Amino acid sequence: MPFELLIGLRYLKAKRKSTFISIITFISTAGVALGVMALIVVLAVMTGFEDDLKEKILGTNAHIVVTTNGPMDDYQTIMDRLKAIKGVQAVTPFIYNQVMLSSGKNVSGVVLRGIDVVTDQQVTRLSKSIVEGSVEDLENGKFRGPDPIPGLMVGKELAKHLGLFLNDKVNVISPTGNLTPLGMMPRMKQFRITGIFNTGMFEYDSTLAYVSLRQAQQFFDLDDTVTGIQLRVEDVYHTDELAREINNTMGGNLSARDWMQMNKNILFALKTEKVVMFVILTLIVLVAAFGIASTLFMVVMEKTRDIAILKSMGATSSSIMKIFILEGLIIGVIGTIVGVGSGLLIARNLEPIIAFIQKVTGQNFFSKDIYYLDHFPSLVVQSDVVLISVTAVLISFLATIYPAWQASRMLPAEALRYE
Repeated sequence: MPFELLIGLRYLKAKRKSTFISIITFISTAGVALGVMALIVVLAVMTGFEDDLKEKILGTNAHIVVTTNGPMDDYQTIMDRLKAIKGVQAVTPFIYNQVMLSSGKNVSGVVLRGIDVVTDQQVTRLSKSIVEGSVEDLENGKFRGPDPIPGLMVGKELAKHLGLFLNDKVNVISPTGNLTPLGMMPRMKQFRITGIFNTGMFEYDSTLAYVSLRQAQQFFDLDDTVTGIQLRVEDVYHTDELAREINNTMGGNLSARDWMQMNKNILFALKTEKVVMFVILTLIVLVAAFGIASTLFMVVMEKTRDIAILKSMGATSSSIMKIFILEGLIIGVIGTIVGVGSGLLIARNLEPIIAFIQKVTGQNFFSKDIYYLDHFPSLVVQSDVVLISVTAVLISFLATIYPAWQASRMLPAEALRYE
């Protein structure tokens, strides 16, 4: 073991008369550990939110949506052309419009989507989120119950709000109705609840309803037209390039938008918050670094005689500097290791910890209405842990340089003059 490291380890254990230095050393180590732990937990939560949100968005929506300025005619031909583009795996038509659902005394405004039951399952993961009924029941003749009423599928939260259960009847009202001698009359039709889905995202589960494509065309009087076409692609993180290629290839009044462009505001907000939180919480480590520097200054003052003796015995200035740099690094490394261990332990068990705190305090820290999610996500990314660890050790190292340099400049004769 190099003598610089050996002496640095010995200096960590202060004498009985210098207990204050030991306390400062402990506080500095705890500060580094606290900062690292906070960084790991917060970034794990931010990453978990981002990953969970992306999964919910991609589970309910397509990777790319192709639309026109109005109803899309001859959509079968357009679908064939889109399928021929490299990178496109599957396509499906859809109809998208706003309506009102009425059940008894309860009314709610929703977005009604008309989907092709067969091809939609190749593009979205809607069928995997069904908790009651099935997507196939949306088609005529595949409903539940004795009456020939077309099927409609709603989200779990919407069903709860309207008091709907499987096989219940509900009225769908379109604000764009028929022109009569009495004026514009809203178009209304009765549907039967043939499915209830749960995407896990509150916004979708409370505002979306699905019917078959044919029923949507009849209800909105669209003949054989659709609103647009949804696409599933091979690489979900390069959809912007494919969307540009589709726009250049298809031409006309067709417009392709990818899922990141349609949700850019919330994705940008999450990314920005993650960066800002990293910067803010790094300040905790910086504060701990000042503690490390203070500790080293005090140790240098206490060990003035030892430094002079070491120099008299032939120790170089660089060796003296290494002693105190290693001492500060040991504090930083120990704090980082403790912080990483505790941070990973909390981040991997965050949901039961939050549930326990909420049960004890009686407070709800995680409202579905605000966060649009049904659980508390936490995802530890190895690269984030490495970045946090390296940053903490680097800050600790920088904090040792000046005190160690001051110690290395000490002259033996000056140090021993008053001994």
